[in-house]
Amino acid sequence: MKEHKGILVFAEQRAGKLSSVGLELLGIGRKIADKQQEELAAVLIGHKVGPLADELGEYGADKVYLADNPLLDVYRSDAYTILMQEVIQQYKPNILIMGATCIGADLAPRVAAKVNTGLSAHCVGFDIDDQGRFVGQVPGFGGAVMASVICPNHYPQMATARPGFFEKLERQKGRKAEVVKVDVKFKEEDLKIKVVGTFVEELKSRPLEDADIVVAGGYGVGGKENWKLVEELAGVLGAGVGATRPPCDEGWADLERQMIGQSGKTVRPTLYIGVGISGAMHHLVGIKNSKVVVAINKDPNAPIFQAADYGIVGDLCQIIPRLIEAMRVSS
Repeated sequence: MKEHKGILVFAEQRAGKLSSVGLELLGIGRKIADKQQEELAAVLIGHKVGPLADELGEYGADKVYLADNPLLDVYRSDAYTILMQEVIQQYKPNILIMGATCIGADLAPRVAAKVNTGLSAHCVGFDIDDQGRFVGQVPGFGGAVMASVICPNHYPQMATARPGFFEKLERQKGRKAEVVKVDVKFKEEDLKIKVVGTFVEELKSRPLEDADIVVAGGYGVGGKENWKLVEELAGVLGAGVGATRPPCDEGWADLERQMIGQSGKTVRPTLYIGVGISGAMHHLVGIKNSKVVVAINKDPNAPIFQAADYGIVGDLCQIIPRLIEAMRVSS
């Protein structure tokens, strides 16, 4: 372990823009690095992404390992894995944290296998125990238990975390990180994955993770017609629309874009309104960082009321139209 030092964060970027999850992980990484009195570094891979190193420094990185090459313009798992393996073997970080995004979920296990270490996936918290070991906190059994996962015998100690569970540090304008260039030694013919084209789908609405207000519905909404009330309330509030899994399975909401919870998205809005949601732990883990939680449910014993700041017991078909009317009058 003595030769392994420092915290390394994979700073994911797409189309020359840093993903929020990388900046969030720099926030928790900074706290761990300070606690361990170690260096916090980020690894940045792409093409024409050099200017992003300054942004990483302003969000807490002490050092940035930069791999910049035309072959890295679009994510390819074999190319990124090679570079991550080289950075790890050369600089020997103690801890490596990556976002549990589509890219991170593909890349992290490949890297862990290449460097012969373990991987704690989909963590919702990190800590250092009294023996100095990195601990990943992972919910299990639908959120009924919180497991503490360690990898004491192999390095780096690796983990992934979903976007939204950690907060970015306040940006310090002008703060600089040391930039270390990483040579790209492979050629196009060395890579098995070939990019034949790219397609970018335009978002019709703001990403749920970025919404300041979220209105979410559960199976208790009762049907697709009633779901329109959830969407209408969100519309008058300028809110994002979220859901638990059952409405997604029923086709009322989109699984990929709208499901909130342990296996979906994590939100941290100023105001969260849960409609017809029972409050299972695997959903609550996705809203735990909301500043104010309002629950609407006809069952006074619904578990969500234990997590709510304000609760309304009653029929949503009567309550939501009144809320909509009141909001329209006040605006």
